[in-house]
Parts: sequence; structure tokens; C-alpha cells
Amino acid sequence: MISGVHVTVLAAILLFVLRWLPLSELSALAVTAAAAWLYALVSGFSAPVVRAAGGFTLYTLARACFRRARVMNLLAAVALVYLAWDPAQMFDASFQLSFLSVAAIGALAAPLLESTTAPYARGLRGIANPDLDPHIATHDPRVTQFRVELRLAAEALWLWTRLPLRWAQESLAMALRWALFAFEMVVISATIQIGLALPMAEYFHRVSFTGLSANLLIVPAMNAVVPLGFMAIFTGWRWIGSVAGALLHLSARVAGWHANLEPAWRVPDPPLWLGLAFATALVACAILIRSRQWRWPAIAAVLGLFVLLLWQPWLGPQPSGVLELTAIDVGQGDSLLVILPRGETMLVDGGGRLVYGRARKSNLDIGEDVVSPYLWSRGIRRIDLMIATHSHQDHIGGLAAALANFRPKELWTGANPPPELLALAHRLNIPSAEKHPAGPIERSGATLEVLAPSDDYPAGKPGNNDSLVLRIGYGSRSFLLTGDMERGIEAKLLAMGADLHADVLKVGHHGSRTSSTEPFLEAVSPSVALISAGYENSFGHPHPDIIGRLSARHAAILRTDLDGLVTARTDGRGLWFDLQAWQGQPQPVRFPLHLVE
Repeated sequence: MISGVHVTVLAAILLFVLRWLPLSELSALAVTAAAAWLYALVSGFSAPVVRAAGGFTLYTLARACFRRARVMNLLAAVALVYLAWDPAQMFDASFQLSFLSVAAIGALAAPLLESTTAPYARGLRGIANPDLDPHIATHDPRVTQFRVELRLAAEALWLWTRLPLRWAQESLAMALRWALFAFEMVVISATIQIGLALPMAEYFHRVSFTGLSANLLIVPAMNAVVPLGFMAIFTGWRWIGSVAGALLHLSARVAGWHANLEPAWRVPDPPLWLGLAFATALVACAILIRSRQWRWPAIAAVLGLFVLLLWQPWLGPQPSGVLELTAIDVGQGDSLLVILPRGETMLVDGGGRLVYGRARKSNLDIGEDVVSPYLWSRGIRRIDLMIATHSHQDHIGGLAAALANFRPKELWTGANPPPELLALAHRLNIPSAEKHPAGPIERSGATLEVLAPSDDYPAGKPGNNDSLVLRIGYGSRSFLLTGDMERGIEAKLLAMGADLHADVLKVGHHGSRTSSTEPFLEAVSPSVALISAGYENSFGHPHPDIIGRLSARHAAILRTDLDGLVTARTDGRGLWFDLQAWQGQPQPVRFPLHLVE
């Protein structure tokens, strides 16, 4: 992957080589800037490389004008120039993260290290020469003391091991350089993670912790790969290319190992007040970090708000005495969020994308990119019960991501449960069970009853009639969730005399003609019908005949393809609903409800 770090490493190597040529500093900088733009050209002018080349060019201009280059001034100049060239980049996540990471290093990490370890790192230069002490430690007598004590320690090592004294001094200095490098990498990594915590939570709902140790190995290896790669290209020596490849392989293995260690904990959307408080604390810390009096209180405030950003102990559905059913807009598919009166959560299906033949699989994961962000926006960290109604991809395609992100306490499935989903649940230690009718179950203030598939259901080839059908009752109101159940199972339930009445019906099979027969709708007699279907989908869902049947019964028809995310709620007596795409000012509609769309 081409990145701005490659430009940085290339510039460092080229400047090091040019130091041995009879060139002035400004000439060497100009040659290096030209090489950076040449690298940007051959790499396709990717945004990170252009930003890095532009930053180095501005640094060269600053040196040409005899100006001291400061990181924050340089960053601001690059941002102004780059945004003038392409203002739309301001809203690009890559642009924001790149500049915020550099800002975190320049405004937080660099001043902190300069006042703590950087003087001691400089104090390790020429440790064997006492005459350098006054020059290296001009403004800090602690560094002079550090150099003297290090030479005394080297003499003790010399007496103990009988190594040459200079070797003992250089060995101790080298060990301390690596220790200080490791400390600085941890500080820089932690600063970047904290500085990027807010956009990472908003965009990706995660904050990395294993990067603190991963960078200790990956950064040196990747920095070595770039010069080795150029050497292999220019010299044609295959062994150098093999070394570069081995370093790349090592970096990938280290990254993969750390990724497996990364906790599955995801960060919900922070409230506005917390985001503003955290951003304000970061700015205040950047201003006060050079102050001996206020530095540590400012850092403590940032760390406290950072922990609060990750923890957010107030989140999660609370007992409300209301039963909620929300149809998440996942396009052509189903994903339903149910919140029970005492706060327990259920996710019925996770959406997904149907793929036919050898069509290329989409990079869009409905579970990761649509369902999970909505649940996080609701402050949900954990799902109590997850249900996979049947094995079609438009219902269970997103459940793998949902399982990993929300670790439900249990998984229910209909007939023919998907083996890969059961295997994932087993790996995550999530108990799973194929459910059949077994009478009403009291749960979190509501009554749950599985109506299908029956115990004697012939589980052959996976199909729509495998769907787990669930009726949820609360007070005098009830919801009926049908999955993709078709007319055959509808007729069987009617013949069995099952109690099908429901005030809210999740219409079967996205409103297809294969479901929602006249006798079935007569038995259900819904006041609200929820249809989950994709906008202008190729299946023609929902079918006009089904819309006509529901309208003839004066049911309020809520459709995700037209109304976006739709929600129905009841307190056990009244019934009301909300539409995400409502035009104008929506008003709660109380029961009795007799609306025709």
C-alpha cells in the first residue's frame, strides 16, 4: 500500500546520501523535494503521497527563507494549500485522520517527549567523550549528571565483565537508545490513538490498543522496506528484494497476531457533550503541555474523558415499559430490532446481499456497515437474543458481523440453520438452538411464542418456509414476525387454529405474492403492516396485490423502501409509529389506528 510514510522514508534516505556529496543543504532539500514529487507521479498521485510531498516542499521553502520549520505551522500550511486544490477532501475520513495524527504528534507527543526523554536521548551522543558534556547539556544540568552516571555504570560493567571500557560505554548507550526509542514509540502511538479517538469512534466505532506494541516492530521493519526496495530495483540484487519481502511478511504476521489480540469491544456514538468536552480537553492539553504546573492536570483530564468515551456507562436500553419493533432499512432484506419492556434486546435477522452465480461479492457488509452502526447509535453494546429466521443471504448475510460485534447471550434459528453461522457462534461461545413451537415464554415483561417451524417440518432444501415465526405479546397488543413464511405454512397455521392475531405484522417475504394470503390476513387483522424491501428492487416487492389486501383492511402500511427505518411501539394499550423519511412534522398516532397510505 502506497502511503505518505514512504515519502518520509525516501526523503530521509536521500538526504542521508546527499550529505556525502558537495551540495548545500538547500540544494539537497530541493533535490529531495523533486524526488518526492517524482515518487508521487509514479505511484499515481494518491492523496497521502501528495500531502507528504507537499509538506516536504513547504518545509524546503521555509528553509530557503531561513525560517524555522514548526510542525503545527507546516501542517496548517499543507492543509490550506491542499484544501484550496481540493476542498472536498475536508470531508474525507482519510484526510481528517492523516492531519489529526500529525497534529497529535506535533501538538502533544513532541512537546511531551521534548520535556522528558528527548534531552536524555541527545545526552547519549559521544558518551565516551567527557569534553562534549557542556555542549550537549547546555540548558539542562540533569543531562550532564546522566552522562556522568552512565560512564560510572560503564566502568562498573568494565570491571565486572572485563570488556573494553569503550565497548561497555557504547553498549550501555545503545541499550538506552533502544529503550528510549521504545518509550517514544509507545508515547507517540498512544498520543495518536487518543488524538484520533473521536473520529475513530464516529467513523469506525473502534479504538486500537494493540498498536502500542505492534508499532515497536512494524514501524522499523516498514521503514527498512522502502530503501531496501529501491536498492533492489536499482541494483537488481535479488537477495535485497528477498530481505524486503521477509520484512513485509514479518510486518504482516505481527499485524495479524496483534489483530487477533485486539478486543472485540466497539465504541458506540458518543453524545455531543462528550465529543465537545473531549475535543476541548485535547486543545487545552496542547496549549498547557509545556507548562510544568498545568501539564499533568491537563493530561489527566484528557485521559479521564478518553476512558469515558470508551466506557459510556450510561448507554444501553433501559426498562421503559414499552415494546418496540424497528425495521432497519437494509435494502432488499430483513433486519428487525426488538426492545422488550424491561430493556432486553433482540435482533431478528441481519440483512445481507443476494449474490447469484459467479457475480463478484460486494465489499459492503450489511451487518458491519448498516445494522451495527444503527445499533451503536442507539447505545447498544450487547444483544440479549439474536434470531436467524432462515438461511437466505438477505436475512442472515449480516449476522456474522452482528454476532462478532454484539456477542448475543443466545442464538435462535429456524429450520435448516446455516452451518457457518452456527460454527461462528460456537467459536464465540454463544449457545444456539433450533426453535420449534413450545408454548408461550415470559421474557423481560413480554410473552414470546414460536409458531413455526413445527417439530415435524420436513427440513429439505433450505427455503422460505424454514423461517422461524415469532409472536410477541405485551398487554393487549401483539406483534407477529413472519420472516419469509409463504402460503403453505400460513395455511398450516390456520388449520392448526394458532392464535395469529397481531396489531403489528411484519409482512412475510417482503410483500411477495407467495405470502400474505387473504385467509391469513383475515386471521391476523393487523393495524400496522411493516414491509422491509429495497427501493425499486428487481423482484417487484411489495406486490400491488399485497398492498391492496392490506389497504382493504385499513392497515397503516410502513415500507422501508419508501419510509426508511420504521418503528412501531406499544405500551400494552396504545400503538404508535415513527418513520425516518417522514415529510413535514410527524405526530404520534395513538390507537385505535385506521390509516390508509
